[in-house]
Amino acid sequence: MTQELQPAAPRGRIAIGLSGGIDSSAAATRLQEQGWDVVGFTLHMFKEGSRCCSIEDVNRARRVCGHLGIPHHVINVMDRFMAEVIAPFTAAYASGRTPNPCIACNRQFKFGVLLERALDLGCTHIATGHYVRIHATETGHRLMKGTDPGKDQSYFLHRLTAEQLARAVFPLGTWLKRDVRAYVKDRGIPTEGARETADLCFITGAGPAPLIERFHPEIARPGEIRDTSGRRIGTHSGIHHFTIGQREGLGVALGRRMYVKAISPADNSVVIADRDEVLTSTFSVEDLYWMDGRAPNPNRPMQVRTRYRQKPVEATLELREDRTGTVITQEPIFAITPGQAAVFHHDEEVLGGGWISESVSKPRLG
Repeated sequence: MTQELQPAAPRGRIAIGLSGGIDSSAAATRLQEQGWDVVGFTLHMFKEGSRCCSIEDVNRARRVCGHLGIPHHVINVMDRFMAEVIAPFTAAYASGRTPNPCIACNRQFKFGVLLERALDLGCTHIATGHYVRIHATETGHRLMKGTDPGKDQSYFLHRLTAEQLARAVFPLGTWLKRDVRAYVKDRGIPTEGARETADLCFITGAGPAPLIERFHPEIARPGEIRDTSGRRIGTHSGIHHFTIGQREGLGVALGRRMYVKAISPADNSVVIADRDEVLTSTFSVEDLYWMDGRAPNPNRPMQVRTRYRQKPVEATLELREDRTGTVITQEPIFAITPGQAAVFHHDEEVLGGGWISESVSKPRLG
């Protein structure tokens, strides 16, 4: 039997990761009202213009801490973030994959570097404004989906370690977003100018291409756009402008909607197809990670998500000893994308996940 994690009273010292946005500010306020000794931390990870980790966010977080009367610490991790998140992100794009850097950022920085610093300053727990829940059991802590289905962020936290989960508190896990907005407004928390955080927070309105070209200028070269028969139907200015399932900005007009089916760095080509040819019910995963340290029973029902906010699909997983496997879903999924995460659930519980390495398209009917 499980229960929601409630740290024993009296509550101790807790670190809150603050961006100065609505969610993290509400979480900090809620913790203070619950009796925690709250200390604000902001990671300065990227330049101005980022949506959650720039100097602008540092200043917003400082105002929130001043409003609450709590200490505020800034941790500059720009060099590490560039080496451990940005560089791998651009390299993945250059190799024809579409990465998800937020998952690595959460484990290595928001629950890695920040937790280490917090423990050094006497904190016993760490909190964020993520919409997820933790359940405590006799064998450990379990990551659960957030109550608000439109804001559940468990997809991004599926690679947290057992130690990180044991020290994590998520004050907004059972809240709805509309209630968080009302809560912040009612308490007059100064979040003016804050933007809704999202994945790829370091990408500007120009998209990822300028950043990728900065690290890999060789990627910006023309190539062919082909159909599934291999016929050339257009040209592109670099494969980094495309991702699987993309419909807009293809640069070709065939009189019907077409979607990116495959990206080939080997010959610098992009393959487009009708929508039903981009459906997949079988795909491979690698670098599998299980939150409780062991692979689930193959007979245990599970669901898989291959994108944030995607509806979970019933699936089976054929495991191999090298931490890879083959996923077979009960219904086809659109735009399975190498480089993205496949996250496995058992109802509300997050079991773990892996990185998508290859997909097998659903055969075209007719």
